[in-house]
Amino acid sequence: MGSVNVNHDELNGRSEQPARRKSSKRILGTVLASVLIVGAVIFLAVGVHGHDKEGDNHVRTNHLGWGNSTSDAVKEACSSTLHPELCVSSILSFGGLSSQSGSTEIVNAAVSVGVLAVEKVMAHVRSLYRPDLDFTQRTALQDCMELFDDTLDQLNGTLSHLHNISFWSMPKHGAEMQTLLSAAMTNQYTCLEGLQLSKGNLEQDMNGPLSYVSNLVSNSLAMVGNLSDKANQALGHADSLSNRRRRLLSEHFIASDEEGFPSWMSAEDRRVLRAPARMIRIDAVVAGDGSEHHSSIQAAVNAAPAKSKTRYVIHVKAGVYEENVEIPKSKHNLMFIGDGKGVTVVTGSRNVQDGYTMYRSATVAVRGTRFIARDMTFQNTAGPAKHQAVALRVGSDMSAIYRCSIKGFQDTLYVHSLRQFFRDCDIHGTVDFICGNAAVVLQNSNILARRPLSQQKITYTAQSRVDPNQNSGISIHNCKVTADPDFAAVKSSFEAFLGRPWRQYSRTVIMQSYLGDFIHPAGWYEWTGNFALDTLYYGEYMNDGPGSRTANRVKWRGYHVITTSGEASRFTVGQFIQGNSWLPSTGVQYSSGLI
Repeated sequence: MGSVNVNHDELNGRSEQPARRKSSKRILGTVLASVLIVGAVIFLAVGVHGHDKEGDNHVRTNHLGWGNSTSDAVKEACSSTLHPELCVSSILSFGGLSSQSGSTEIVNAAVSVGVLAVEKVMAHVRSLYRPDLDFTQRTALQDCMELFDDTLDQLNGTLSHLHNISFWSMPKHGAEMQTLLSAAMTNQYTCLEGLQLSKGNLEQDMNGPLSYVSNLVSNSLAMVGNLSDKANQALGHADSLSNRRRRLLSEHFIASDEEGFPSWMSAEDRRVLRAPARMIRIDAVVAGDGSEHHSSIQAAVNAAPAKSKTRYVIHVKAGVYEENVEIPKSKHNLMFIGDGKGVTVVTGSRNVQDGYTMYRSATVAVRGTRFIARDMTFQNTAGPAKHQAVALRVGSDMSAIYRCSIKGFQDTLYVHSLRQFFRDCDIHGTVDFICGNAAVVLQNSNILARRPLSQQKITYTAQSRVDPNQNSGISIHNCKVTADPDFAAVKSSFEAFLGRPWRQYSRTVIMQSYLGDFIHPAGWYEWTGNFALDTLYYGEYMNDGPGSRTANRVKWRGYHVITTSGEASRFTVGQFIQGNSWLPSTGVQYSSGLI
């Protein structure tokens, strides 16, 4: 990817007993285990709801290790966070709690504090707009306002889950809340990255407020994870804090069908993605010559209904569309259907060298939930000398990209946040060309290095997880990690690495994939010095090809040659992005587990 703090020109580029006695012991053990689980369920259910009678409160607080004072309860709830002092002071200052407040009420207060903080920061950003700001400064502030708006939605979505939660539904709600809070935290860092590109004092002015909001969201994320752990343990699920930090998303999911479609995709979306284009009901058609409903993709997006509960399909006919397309968060369930890779092409050339932020450089940028695209090309033609120049940016939850080509150089595919799935795609680039902090699986795809600048290094990925409790990461599964013809001809002149850590808890796994012969024996590359080498999680599992040998891989504490299917399964569609609960509705074919 491209953090602005790195010189991209130089880099870039884990004796037998009688049968009757055995049977008796087994029965006794089962009974005891059941009693313990039921007891834990009763205790934790009381703690989650927190609306018990006064006489029951003593039992609940003692079980959770709390004292009888509000401050003791808050301190205990905050003990799992990375910023406990801020956690305690911010929640107590919010008010409205008592010694009888349950776990969810305390988390609710923590998230509510975050909402108030974001609203204040937004007001502060509005006050920073001045007539004398240059293009990059205005763009960076525009990014921040958009990102804060998303953060408010994500925090309010978390509050909605907290208001509707029950003890039994805690694992499911917990996974959803972790996804929302992970994205909310990512937004603050994206805002700051844009400000770092601008001149003047904007970065310095905003650094404190952004850090404050980020730490508040981090605290909420940790407490939600802690609640989920307690619920899982009481319900008898094999889960723990350490396991939660190793996995990417909840393991509680609906099984996929025999074709392998994940269950978050509706039957209708599944049909749409399998069907020939001529068999799909089209809502709008785009043709560059003006012969159809719209002559530009953006015009078709603008005309689409807001917050649609059903799939709205836009057919983008063959042609080259020179435009930058933004799909706002109000456009739900939008689908693009092109006439094929390289046949329907949307292209742009925005880049950071010309004053855009990385976030705003995207040729196509998606925020609306449940976006689908198939059979088209997204590209950024700025070239390697322009550095960060995004072809496709996705911050759309439960989104799927199918049979598409994504072409650029540095930072080609920006998987910004939330849950995403890519299948049968071709992704081309040079430096950090799959980057971001979504929970994303790329499956059955070609990941192709292009020829970089003479002093650059190929780095396929730059994942940017900033907090150990975020459920984000990049999983590359059953793909081909190879080269474009232009790079293959000169591959001996360059070093190529699978990835490097953009942020401290960077997480990337490559499994059951083919790795080309030009992959450096070390496999992975430093961002700068020893940064993140102990805290990242990079893993490889059952890859093949000449570049897959792990004998000479990096010796970092955070690097893992995965040796068990159980560990590898954590990074599959079914577990990694909870895909079985949403992918079936999109119709994109996928494999839920290991191949």
